Amino acid sequence: MNDFVAPDVDWAALSPVVIVLLAAVLGVLVEAFVPARFRRTVQLTLSLAALFGAIIAVAALWGGVAETGGTTVLGGSLLVDGPTLVLQGTIALMALLGLLVIADRTETGEDAFAPNAAAVPGSEYEELARRKGVHQTEIYPLVLFATGGMLIFPATGDLLTLFVALEVLSLPLYLLTGMARRRRLLSQEASMKYFLLGAFSSALLLFGIALLYGYSGSLRYSEIAEATQVPGGLDGLLLVGAVLVLSGLLFKVGAVPFHTWTPDVYQGAPTPITGFMAAGTKIAAFGALLRVVYTMLPGLEWDLDVVLWTVAILTMVVGTAAALVQTDMKRVLAYSSIAHAGFVLTGIIALNEAGIVAVLFYLLAYGAASVGAFGIVWLVRERAGHADGTDGPSPILGEATHVSQWAGLGRTHPVLAVTFALFLLSFAGIPLTAGFSGKFAVFSAAVEGDAWPLALIGVIVSAAAVFFYVRIIVLMFFTEPAVPDEAVPAVAAPTVAGQPALGGTSVAVETETAVAARSRVTTTVVGTEGFATVAIAVCAVLTVALGVFPSPVLELIADVAAFLP
Repeated sequence: MNDFVAPDVDWAALSPVVIVLLAAVLGVLVEAFVPARFRRTVQLTLSLAALFGAIIAVAALWGGVAETGGTTVLGGSLLVDGPTLVLQGTIALMALLGLLVIADRTETGEDAFAPNAAAVPGSEYEELARRKGVHQTEIYPLVLFATGGMLIFPATGDLLTLFVALEVLSLPLYLLTGMARRRRLLSQEASMKYFLLGAFSSALLLFGIALLYGYSGSLRYSEIAEATQVPGGLDGLLLVGAVLVLSGLLFKVGAVPFHTWTPDVYQGAPTPITGFMAAGTKIAAFGALLRVVYTMLPGLEWDLDVVLWTVAILTMVVGTAAALVQTDMKRVLAYSSIAHAGFVLTGIIALNEAGIVAVLFYLLAYGAASVGAFGIVWLVRERAGHADGTDGPSPILGEATHVSQWAGLGRTHPVLAVTFALFLLSFAGIPLTAGFSGKFAVFSAAVEGDAWPLALIGVIVSAAAVFFYVRIIVLMFFTEPAVPDEAVPAVAAPTVAGQPALGGTSVAVETETAVAARSRVTTTVVGTEGFATVAIAVCAVLTVALGVFPSPVLELIADVAAFLP
């Protein structure tokens, strides 16, 4: 006799996740059955529709969750409450904007991805794929799979689902990081570092999960929280397990001392993917960390305070100090993201409802500025001069990521420079930007939660961080553009005998002609299909709107800022 009873699944509550993951599976089938000439159009349409549909699904669930407080799905494996919907809506919006940058192509038909990511950099096979105009459309289902994992990550109600969601969001990102069209070796190195360090953090997380299960006999957050209220002889097991689980989550947010992957991966990954990671991964990971701290480990407040305070202070200080000495724009933004992780941790440590609201608002403000800033970095390119000094059209190279190459950009491309300055001012926390509203919210929550020393350190560090943001603004608007003979040369890739350079040079030693051409490299803004421009414009509007009128959004979040137990 069959005693199996089919589970009752609330598919409506799962709709944002189901829509994205189903579209990702369909994207894999598109790769197999749709002709190559139609594949990009179909994939882009499917991906944009899925992400837009996820946003609509979140909006449709909002009213019911606001009234009931939320619902459990799949026996408590997923918790669809107010914070879940805020985080899922933010992730879906940032993924939609990030996808517009990812899908954009330059006026020459070039995107950010290698024509064949599996080919040896500089090989004849790669060159053949480039000449044939091959494009990687597999990036679209990979982005959707990563987004699906991000949507699940902050909604998990048990540690097993947490680990599965972590791997679903991480594995596609490991691949996408190594697919850059230019500086291929640097991109592949970043992918390998990300994978190895990510595997190490996953091992820490699994070890911590095992210890917490050994302590409580359960993987459910609520049951572990109940077990922490009962004194026992295994408190050491509980504390070590909690620290290991937090370590795995702190790795994903790039907090010190788990931050070492961040600058290398941000620099080596395709720039549109960097923006997608900087926003989506941080939002999802902080959402999961927020739920773990507030619902699973509230009984360990005193024991974990020292750990979280130390990590928050080190993250703010190290991220800011390291950013001051960087010369690569993507590494500046990478260390900036590390410092911002410390600011968000300040709101988490507050351990009050104001802290939940502040963190959710901060993640929205930071995500918008990150996608917009990296979208602009992707548009600012190097243009090679003619070796003989003649005029005429010249080839456009990779991103101009050296900070000095942005000199005078405000005079040659004022709209783009003003928009980038807006994002930098938001990162710095200047009033009337979303960054100021976010920082004010998290620091106020910290003061309310008796963590005022942490808020004071955050204010001091924020003041110091203004220097490297303003330095870039001064460079763009108050520094003369470099003339060709004085321009910073394109970054030369390390070469060995028989191996190509990162930029595609096929000889180990550059000729005098190549050196002369490189000495005439200038900075330009590449024309594109316009997708990135739309994304940047939306991010700029969000940055201004959340800075000038933060109250409606803060009140909307506050109405649902309560976790299910």
